[in-house]
Amino acid sequence: MPDLSGHRAVVTGGGSGIGRATANALAAAGASVGVVDLDADAAAKVAAGVGGAFASADVRDLEAVTTAVEALVEELGGLSILVNNAGVGSMSRLHEYPAEEWDRVVGTNLTGAWHVLRAAIPHLLANGDGRIVNTASISGLRPAAGEGPYAAAKAGLSALTRSAALEYGPTIRVNAVSPGTISTALTSPLFEVFDDEADRHVAKIPMGRLGEPEDVADVIVFLVSDDARYVTGQDVVVDGGLTLHTSGVDGILDRVLALAEEQE
Repeated sequence: MPDLSGHRAVVTGGGSGIGRATANALAAAGASVGVVDLDADAAAKVAAGVGGAFASADVRDLEAVTTAVEALVEELGGLSILVNNAGVGSMSRLHEYPAEEWDRVVGTNLTGAWHVLRAAIPHLLANGDGRIVNTASISGLRPAAGEGPYAAAKAGLSALTRSAALEYGPTIRVNAVSPGTISTALTSPLFEVFDDEADRHVAKIPMGRLGEPEDVADVIVFLVSDDARYVTGQDVVVDGGLTLHTSGVDGILDRVLALAEEQE
């Protein structure tokens, strides 16, 4: 495991899923960790488990994000690592998306990620050595029908990653990870509604299983470690090979629409 002793890290969306696994992995590698999540109780629980700090904020709110980051930086004594992970998703045809849902998805996954960068980068520059990982998605590389705002936002986040790597190197290294189908609260409704969907996914994954949050967290820890000292501006796909065959959620929109018609 990489040694992150002496590093101070902030993880957004750290109350569950990939964020929680990443907070745990960073702490296990020796970093001090601050957890940000919309769910204050979840953030507090993860922070307590890693002996870290926490703050609650909606990443769509620039003022709230800035306040949360400032508080955590003060408590941690600085900032050297940012994991920009908060995200949400939903599914509908483009012309049927409510405007407020479009704003929620894009506002969280793209604008919210920029809010976090805006708040954290001055501290990373002041530290003199910063490492950022943004959580993008394979949906930004290979979208499926029904994922319009989510796919667009994640593709934008991948592009934002490259822009940030250009602007802030060599002081800050900036990379992204693009997870495939990972067993988290974001994907669990899909498998609860369609009980055959997990098997359908696994059949298309060369590694023969769904991803776990720790599969992504370990890659994030590598990217923020000295082992990745010459890696920046990259978007690392962590999908067990899924995108060799499919986006994973190909055809789901048709199933959702058919189910909705049955229930009318």
